[in-house]
Amino acid sequence: MNTSDVIKAYLIARRAQGVQIRSGARTLRQFARETGDLSLHEVTPQAVSTFLRGHGKLSATWTARYRLLAGLYRFAMARGYAAKSPLPELKPKLPPPQTPYVYTSDELRRLLDAAATVASSPFSRLQAMTYRTLLLVLYGAGLRISEAIGLTVADVDLTERVLSVRNTKFYKTRLVPVGTQLAAALTAYLERRSTLAMPEAQDSAFLCSRTGHRLAYQYVITLFQRVRSEAGIGCPLGEPRPPRLHDLRHTAAVHRVLAWYRSGQDVQQLLPRLATYLGHVDIASTQRYLQMTPELLQEASNRFAAYARPEHEPEQEANHA
Repeated sequence: MNTSDVIKAYLIARRAQGVQIRSGARTLRQFARETGDLSLHEVTPQAVSTFLRGHGKLSATWTARYRLLAGLYRFAMARGYAAKSPLPELKPKLPPPQTPYVYTSDELRRLLDAAATVASSPFSRLQAMTYRTLLLVLYGAGLRISEAIGLTVADVDLTERVLSVRNTKFYKTRLVPVGTQLAAALTAYLERRSTLAMPEAQDSAFLCSRTGHRLAYQYVITLFQRVRSEAGIGCPLGEPRPPRLHDLRHTAAVHRVLAWYRSGQDVQQLLPRLATYLGHVDIASTQRYLQMTPELLQEASNRFAAYARPEHEPEQEANHA
């Protein structure tokens, strides 16, 4: 069996187990193409190493590809499609992961304004509005990129103001309530989207291409590079790369916690709710997700000061007496 045939069988087996690996499937098919789609046992360790490294700088992509290929080769060896794994035993020293970025309110406005540069045309007359709505969903509902582009028309309940997010990173479905402003933006978009094709009726993509189909992940990432540049957002000081589209989700989480602090709410009790809202499996994931910005540190400091002050004030009054 050629590599592409083994990959097809592997994906069928994984999906039968309830595992959806859409982006991983694209990566595995890329592996087959770049190695010449030989029989799997003919793929050399050098070819595997070249694929793992990719064409740019060494990054966390190496680890993601390694894990995908490790699963593929375990499957293949168990079924006799390969005698051994050509994956390297020694892993390279990877650069530290990119620091999550929290966009300022001004940067968010500039990104939304810059979405207009994703020019619409007679062939894709809703492209700019679609992309702006995508940015609003990522920030306003805190969704992952794959979750946002996976929304169907049926998933967007504008009467109840709830998004149904299905087949998430952890293969679960969750309901995500949205605020009035985001609901209004989604309503306006849906009115325009209804002029495009609905190839799968109500199961058609909500944020869609000109043909009414789902947006491609790499397409929205590529467009973001243009939008980010137009918005004048470059690399933060000390960082090798500029902020990502995914950082809108980080920003949504941090801004929510900031709002809780400023309104005097019990943040520690509310964090489990935020974890559920974001689709995290546990609160530890949410705690790691919250990048400590100067604003968060200041609000936490203010909260501690307000908490500690009542204990010390009587003592100070006694000393003055």
